[in-house]
Amino acid sequence: MSKAAKRPKRQKKARLTVTIDAELVRAGEAAVAEGTAESLSAWVNLAVARELARERGKEALGAAVAAYEAKHGVITDEEMDARLRESKRRAIVVRGRKPRRKRVA
Repeated sequence: MSKAAKRPKRQKKARLTVTIDAELVRAGEAAVAEGTAESLSAWVNLAVARELARERGKEALGAAVAAYEAKHGVITDEEMDARLRESKRRAIVVRGRKPRRKRVA
C-alpha cells in the first residue's frame, strides 16, 4: 500500500500545544526522517486518531456485550472459561514449541 493510500483525508486542523515524553518526540522525528510520517504533527495526529478508534471500539464492544446479555442473560465465568478452553483447543500454533525431554525409564 502506498504512503498516500494510508493517509486519512485531510480535515480542518486545530493548533494545540502539548507536552510529551522526549523519547516519543525522538521516535516521531525518526519516523519523519525515515519517510514513514509526513511531519511530527501528522505522526502525533495519527497516534491520537488510532487511540480514538481503539476507545470507540472498546465502547462498541461493551455495547454489544450489554445487548447480548440483555437478550440472553449475563455471561458467566464458567461460560468464559469454557470458551477460553475451546479456543485454546482449536488454536493453530504458529511458532515452534520447545521439544519435550524424553523420559528415561
